[in-house]
Amino acid sequence: MVQADFSYVFLDINFKFQVKIMNQLLKTEWPRIIFGTSALGNLYAALSDEVKLEIVAEAVRHSPVPVIFDSAGKYGAGLALEKLGECLGRLDVSPEKVVISNKLGWKRVPLTTPEPTFEQGVWMDIEHDAVQDISYRGILECYEQGNALLGGTYLPQLVSVHDPDEYLAGAADAADRQSRLTDIAEAYRALHELKAAGKVAAVGVGSKDWKVIQEIDALTRLDWVMFANSMTILQHPQQLLDFMADLHQKGVKIINSAVFHAGFLIGGAYFDYELIKPDTNEHKALFEWRTRFTDLCTHYRLSPSVACIQFGRSVPGVASISLNTSKPQNVKQNVDAVYAEVPSGFWKEMKQQGLIREDYPYL
Repeated sequence: MVQADFSYVFLDINFKFQVKIMNQLLKTEWPRIIFGTSALGNLYAALSDEVKLEIVAEAVRHSPVPVIFDSAGKYGAGLALEKLGECLGRLDVSPEKVVISNKLGWKRVPLTTPEPTFEQGVWMDIEHDAVQDISYRGILECYEQGNALLGGTYLPQLVSVHDPDEYLAGAADAADRQSRLTDIAEAYRALHELKAAGKVAAVGVGSKDWKVIQEIDALTRLDWVMFANSMTILQHPQQLLDFMADLHQKGVKIINSAVFHAGFLIGGAYFDYELIKPDTNEHKALFEWRTRFTDLCTHYRLSPSVACIQFGRSVPGVASISLNTSKPQNVKQNVDAVYAEVPSGFWKEMKQQGLIREDYPYL
């Protein structure tokens, strides 16, 4: 049973120091890169523990201090949180050198079906299931479970409600959607109480639908937001740019995530976590866009990933790019990519060829 006074949360000296570090970070420039951890939860492939350890070690080795990891109870039904805490412990990383974001709203539950019931076909060889629980009590339970999965030494300083867009999309009708929006408001009440009690440093939101982030921004005070599959080199609607400008003016930190559309833009088979083939007009257009984009990158001897990352950083107010990899050798490449420069001629030709909006104002 979760107690309203949060007496179940332990505050040791290391965690107080972690929160202090994060509070300082909120007032200054964030690291350009945040390390996603979905690969630690076996997204698309079941990695060995040693490969996961190498991924975390490379992130710690090549990141400015503190290194920021983004995780969630949804990733591998909590496996990513478990492995992140385990790897940091095996590497003997000092807790004050780590900042963890835990996106809350999905709880680990026993696996009772042949495969997990959430996002089927993308999480490999996991031994638990996960269910969404967005409410005042549910978020506190997710927070407590996440701390336990992390192992107790490394605790989250950034917290948010994960996938509120999916939760709202599941509504049966307008009345049900309003009820679910109330659930989200109650979840944020819990998060802000955690912040007021000094248990976490900042409250945010992560969503694949930026319009839901806009709706929640009007509902509660946010310290940071994470856009996923939204502001990318492929898709960058003016309404979203206007909203990001508003967030920047209010001092809300912006993290841009999934700038490759789940790997598709750099050669992957999945687009926004869905396996696709050029068997519809919509999918055919995506493959054609990627071919033209890749050809132009080749002409400029530019990595497509660098182009995607630098475009994702180009909007004023974007503090960090969240990048995830299943290959340890790619960690340093990702770090280098957030500091890379792209020739202005490349952006000019992208506009001329209609690969990005001709009126895009930031490049």
